[in-house]
Amino acid sequence: MKILHILDSLNRGGTETFVLDVCRNAAQNGFEMTFVATGGGTLEYEFEHSGVEFIRLQRQRPIDLNLALKLRKIIKDRKIEVVHSHQAVEGMHAYLATLGTKTKCVLSYHAYVADAKNRWALKFLIPRVSANLVVSKFLLDFYKNEIGLNTKNFQVLYNGVDLKRLTPTTNDFRAELNLSKDILLIGMIGNFYLAERKDQLTLCKALPKVFAEFPNAHCVFAGGFEKGAEQKVAECKDYCKTNNIAEKVHFLESRNDVPDILNSLDLFVFSSLHEGLPIALNEAMLAKIPLIVSDIEPLLEATQYGKLAAVFPKRNADKLADEIIKLLQNNELRGKLAELSFEFARETFSIEAHLRNLKELYKSI
Repeated sequence: MKILHILDSLNRGGTETFVLDVCRNAAQNGFEMTFVATGGGTLEYEFEHSGVEFIRLQRQRPIDLNLALKLRKIIKDRKIEVVHSHQAVEGMHAYLATLGTKTKCVLSYHAYVADAKNRWALKFLIPRVSANLVVSKFLLDFYKNEIGLNTKNFQVLYNGVDLKRLTPTTNDFRAELNLSKDILLIGMIGNFYLAERKDQLTLCKALPKVFAEFPNAHCVFAGGFEKGAEQKVAECKDYCKTNNIAEKVHFLESRNDVPDILNSLDLFVFSSLHEGLPIALNEAMLAKIPLIVSDIEPLLEATQYGKLAAVFPKRNADKLADEIIKLLQNNELRGKLAELSFEFARETFSIEAHLRNLKELYKSI
């Protein structure tokens, strides 16, 4: 099956990491894959060496007809059967490139759509592509009820994570931070965004109460920040400094050693306000790290509504602190939650499960 995937950016993020896992596992799952990047980023080297044909183009304007023509030539030369894109700008160029051909277009939706321009583009594309895929049931309901998109030809297909990628190296992450083995380490992995998405500040506000109960606890935040979100990082750091906990809170920015970080954690907190269904959460589940998540619908969906994780009301730092303390006090409960979430994630959020379902979707169109 000859497939082409397109991404407009190769910066480190959930969607990019997921597509990289797809590329790395394509051949062994029966896909002859070509990958096209229309912009660069920090993951470019990894995509170049992912085991699929890598083609680097450059989009010059929002709608770039020259880019569409280049894509069309690639599609014809390689007899591509399906072009799969992951956001509106890629979907528009895929649609233009395949006009008048037998090649099918698939468009995935990984998060909610914030701006009017992308919503207009999606309303144009939805009835014109062969399949629209959303990464959670929540996101399907959101597009239908909140944005008013026509979701008749939508399907839910959970993203997948390559368990092999989560194997830690021999590097000692705790040693990098000068933390001994008896330190209890809390962590959150996620970028800082300008829009209301991740909520690192609520976790910061929960920490003074946690540290009062567990003086040997520390917390790490791993994730870069998009342009304009610098103030959110500064606000978190200022809060920690003002409340005299800065020496116990570590802001690591973007990292390429997520498996090592996860392997060092005693507890993973995902404090968020808006999500599709985050790859970082799936990674933590597959790394067997006990979870605490905010009570937004996609995180509840991913964790079986409290069966696989502790849950706190979003933006409620006091309740979050209570849940952290309760889990840090109970090693048995942490182990039980970690094992349950791993078993569920292996069946539901692994790259093998995703590619198996994706192959059936491609065949159906």
